Amino acid sequence: MYFRKIRLVNPTKKFFGSTIYVSNHASAFMDPLIASVLRRPILFFMTRSDIFSKWNHPFLSSAHMIPIYRQHDGGNAAENNKASFRKATEILASKRNLLIFGEGMTDDVFERRLKPLKKGALRIGFTALEATNWKTEIKLVGLGCNYANPNEMRSDLLIAESEPIILNEYREQYEENPSKTINELNRILEQRLAGEITHIELDQDFDFHEQVMKITRKGMDPHCFDEHVSLENRWKYSQDLANYINQFKGEYPQEVTHLKQEIANYFQLLKKEGLTEGHFFQSKQKSSFFQVLLFLGLSPIALLGFFHAYVPYILVKRFVEKTFKRKVFWCSTKMVLTMFAMLLMNLPLLFIAPNLFDLSFLVVFSYYLSIGLLSLVWYEWRRALINWKSVRNAKKCNASDILWNKREALVNQIQQVVELNNN
Repeated sequence: MYFRKIRLVNPTKKFFGSTIYVSNHASAFMDPLIASVLRRPILFFMTRSDIFSKWNHPFLSSAHMIPIYRQHDGGNAAENNKASFRKATEILASKRNLLIFGEGMTDDVFERRLKPLKKGALRIGFTALEATNWKTEIKLVGLGCNYANPNEMRSDLLIAESEPIILNEYREQYEENPSKTINELNRILEQRLAGEITHIELDQDFDFHEQVMKITRKGMDPHCFDEHVSLENRWKYSQDLANYINQFKGEYPQEVTHLKQEIANYFQLLKKEGLTEGHFFQSKQKSSFFQVLLFLGLSPIALLGFFHAYVPYILVKRFVEKTFKRKVFWCSTKMVLTMFAMLLMNLPLLFIAPNLFDLSFLVVFSYYLSIGLLSLVWYEWRRALINWKSVRNAKKCNASDILWNKREALVNQIQQVVELNNN
């Protein structure tokens, strides 16, 4: 329900495997949900210890969560982690898998990049190998979570897995020099994981990368993309574009500097007119009669969805935004809590509707199970209505023709300057 499209690239097809998956951490609570629910491997999660208490520890443990203690949390982290490492060894020895977020933290603002990886995954892996006398084959795999935008419902998601690093093959090197081996493998893992996501190296390049993706409509932007371009190709374009920009290390050739400035000026003009690139582009396209017909036809279903979902959604929205100060936690928390709230608040329907409408319980129960789908129709209908209003306003813009000519010139300029494999 949350994601419009989901694609898995090079997915593991086995439930068991003694594998440590090391993932980027772009979206707080959403990351462990998608890594475990959308993929086959049975996962246990290395989780920051400060969320554990004597009250919730049994519940969190039953959800496959293992506390990991960090130095900056205070206390004797090394000593406290011994029990967690033993648990991790038991899990890997029994052919289960671990998920570790190697970056150690999530940014408050979504950014397409990989932060330096901690070495905990490698230490856990080699500790488990020593404890099992190197008899268990333990692998390390980079897991790239690629969001169009994790904070926007009905955006896209692609999860890509790297080729594995088999730790057993490094036994001699590790026994000779553990620190050096861990450092070298951590660099290799970092490179492999960065190859499974879009990685922008410099802060100053984030806007340039996003703006080019919007204008070309080929990348991972959640609003500006060509429906005829597959999600896999959009992901690859986003990566290729990032690699092209990264090669300059902030020292661009004159033609790239000029292009970057021209694109920035174009987006400033859009902002001045109160427009977004997505709505402006749509305002220049012909309206689809089928879309209008679909919108009108879904109106009654959307009304039912509004009836069942609006109150639960509003209550959850207010609670989450008041409770969680960091917005990065909002999307996944709202999603899960709204689902539970809708089920609970619509539960009286099962007891009232059969007698009120003279319907069998089975019919009412089937309708009750469809509430999530009805709510999704309402959400999409509401979003389409808001989008239609924004596009209509864009059509009324006095500078519309000037902006469109500037945009067309930028498209040509990008094609000439930005050299990509799939340009």
